[in-house]
Amino acid sequence: MNQLDPALLINLLGFGLGVSLYAMLFVMVFRHRSGTGSVSTLLLLTACLGLVWNVSELVAFAWRDFYGVSISPYLQAASLSALGFLPAAVIHTVKRNDGLPTAFVVSAYSLSVFAAILHFNSAAVYAVSPSILAFQVLSAGSLILAAGLFLLRAWEGIENRAILVTALLVFAFSALHLSTDSEYRWWPIELVAHQSSLPLVIAILIQDYRFAFADLYLKRALSLLLIALTVFATYVLILGPFVSLRSYQDANDPIAIGVTLLTWIATACFYPFVQRFSNWLVDRIILKRQDYEAFLHSALSEMETHHDEAAVLKKTVAGLNSLFSTKCELVALPSARAAEVNGLVEYSPEQALIRIETDLGPDYSIEIRSFPGGRRLLSDEAAMLEKLSLGVGRRIDSIRVEKERQEREARERELARLTAEARLSALRSQINPHFLFNALTTIGHLIRVAPDRAFATLMKLTTLLRSVLRNKDEFTPLGDELALVRNYLDIEKARFENRLQVEFDVPETLETVRIPSLIIQPLVENSVKHAIAKNGAGGTVKVHAEDADGRLLVEVSDTGSGGRGAEDELVEGIGLSNVRERLVNHFGDEASLQVTFRTGGSVVRIEMPIESPGTETGSRERKKGAEIGL
Repeated sequence: MNQLDPALLINLLGFGLGVSLYAMLFVMVFRHRSGTGSVSTLLLLTACLGLVWNVSELVAFAWRDFYGVSISPYLQAASLSALGFLPAAVIHTVKRNDGLPTAFVVSAYSLSVFAAILHFNSAAVYAVSPSILAFQVLSAGSLILAAGLFLLRAWEGIENRAILVTALLVFAFSALHLSTDSEYRWWPIELVAHQSSLPLVIAILIQDYRFAFADLYLKRALSLLLIALTVFATYVLILGPFVSLRSYQDANDPIAIGVTLLTWIATACFYPFVQRFSNWLVDRIILKRQDYEAFLHSALSEMETHHDEAAVLKKTVAGLNSLFSTKCELVALPSARAAEVNGLVEYSPEQALIRIETDLGPDYSIEIRSFPGGRRLLSDEAAMLEKLSLGVGRRIDSIRVEKERQEREARERELARLTAEARLSALRSQINPHFLFNALTTIGHLIRVAPDRAFATLMKLTTLLRSVLRNKDEFTPLGDELALVRNYLDIEKARFENRLQVEFDVPETLETVRIPSLIIQPLVENSVKHAIAKNGAGGTVKVHAEDADGRLLVEVSDTGSGGRGAEDELVEGIGLSNVRERLVNHFGDEASLQVTFRTGGSVVRIEMPIESPGTETGSRERKKGAEIGL
């Protein structure tokens, strides 16, 4: 078996890699044109110079291998001149981006032109290329330029400047080695000496197309490089020694072939781990890309704390600015363009448009503009943005639904409040006209027979009407309600005299409990109307209240008997129906009204929570939003 020449292998692989890198630069120059469609002449020239050098060297290797002679010295001079112009082109690129002094660029191009003249002079005069003097000039000049770049504004743009200085130092070493005309071929020296164009193109790609270089090429290049090193190490450490031990066997030794196949299979199984490592290295170390899943989870979780569309969109824009860290211009606004987007995310080399689709409209769009350095959305980024778009859209929809629900509840509360006020107004105006007529008739009679009693009765009627009309609140203390009832019964007592007896059994401790206004007076009025007025013997009206295990119990009973017709009127009357509806509106199932008939009378019982509806216990308006401002 012939011995492997590592130096030759390194040179072939290096020139092949150089062709790939400069070809990628050539393609990127056209794919990432400016908005006017023009290309960068400088970068295009750099790509062409690199391609000329690497392709020429590959052709020279093939020419020597097939024909046993070197290529024309003029072609060799052109190839070496292209290599000599690469440092000048790289320095010119840095001047365009970072504003280096023009003297650096002029010096670099002067060195390159002088070296090219020396190469062609050597080819014309001596029929030999390269020129040793040309390489010595390039080596010394590159060292001087590297030192100048390092010392000039050393702390400004140190990262990219360090990459360029390193590339120039490698080129200087390469030129120095090529000027020695040595036949010694140690592969590390050959790697550095003959592949000096690789650091130069990498410096350009990182400076101008950092993201595109890392994502489009570096991940694959690292994966292939690592797997190639794995294969090389496997061959050197395992397969090579094993095959040497079995060199006495036939060329088709099945064991050797089996071991070779097993190493290939093991290498193939190892490749996914190598690829994941390369992706992690590029994403986390070189690009410093964030964890998209963590960002997505954090962004969607934080959106739940916002209850306004503008706040959600503002937070989304701020998060994307921080995520891409490329000084992107993001705009979030209702956009007619959103309807034209194919899918949720549409992107080009210059910008990306993210559609935030909502069920009720309007839709929104977020535009990410001005990707620098060849930056463009990657597939995993586009997938993340689609999930983010869906999440933001759902959150906006939920905010709109919640806002619509709140507005609807506010309208319902307002309607309920107006309804409650209307009911209360109806109750105030429901003071029976017959009662007023009878009261005034009674007062007129008393004026003739008992003027003092007539005056007192008139004052009580005035107080009653004033109390009814003055009370604008939906709730009132039990004591105030009982005072109104007493006035009413005093007026009726002046009319019925001894036929009406009144009893109150209410503890003073309950007089501060708040109850719905005019909730007892209609019950007392019903008792007088149906039990006293229709009973020639009259009767007794009794008002009783007590605290029944945290609930207020109010009973209005009478001892008169108006017959079955009176019972039907009492149960189906407007007064009781109104009271029942108001209790349900305020307290729901926690309040009740019961009518019980017995021999010679009836009992109307009301139960309700003692606590005010403004407290934590069972208010209908608190639970269902039926009332407001109570």
